[in-house]
Amino acid sequence: MNKPFIVGIAGGSGSGKTFFLNCFLQHFQKNEVSLLSQDDYYIPVGDLGPEENKLYNFDLPSTIDNQLFLNDIKTLISGETVYKKEYTFNNPAAKPKLLEIKPAPVLIVEGLFILHFKEIAELLDLKIFLDAEEEIALKRRLKRDLIERGYSEDDILYKWHNHVVPAYKEYLLPFKTDCHNIVSNNTQLAEDIISISKTISEELKTKIPVFKKGL
Repeated sequence: MNKPFIVGIAGGSGSGKTFFLNCFLQHFQKNEVSLLSQDDYYIPVGDLGPEENKLYNFDLPSTIDNQLFLNDIKTLISGETVYKKEYTFNNPAAKPKLLEIKPAPVLIVEGLFILHFKEIAELLDLKIFLDAEEEIALKRRLKRDLIERGYSEDDILYKWHNHVVPAYKEYLLPFKTDCHNIVSNNTQLAEDIISISKTISEELKTKIPVFKKGL
């Protein structure tokens, strides 16, 4: 198997990275693309009480097993399958699934620190940066964490101001200008992101021989 074309997708919390990623994936068949998410490489911290969970800073590069992350990227590049337990956001009630990630012509690597981790960043053939104004990003974060993760508004705001924003400014924002595509996502119009993801995916396919020949 030829080396996959590696796409890095980065963006701060509330930037709409997950929605963009899901739209992007719609433009490929299952056997054409594989996905490796930084979220599945958090170093386990054990059971945390509500106050401990509030104070623990998950928005630091040191919370990620970046060496294992890098090794699994290289495993996929070599044409081998990766098996990895999914991360359940420190929820003791959730039973993690065993993820089977098969090699494919396109490998997507996504996460907050993928540009900060130099060895990972150097492997990326295409870097996409999801950008959103801070006020809009916070509204999205509040909606997600209140509904999907059951956090209190006080906890969300504490993490936002003390963990999320400082980490974004230190570990992601400096790499924005190095990216090939900067996607501004300040609207609630899904059509905008759907259109942008289609354009980028079509341009990408012109660069990969296997898509020119057909699978």
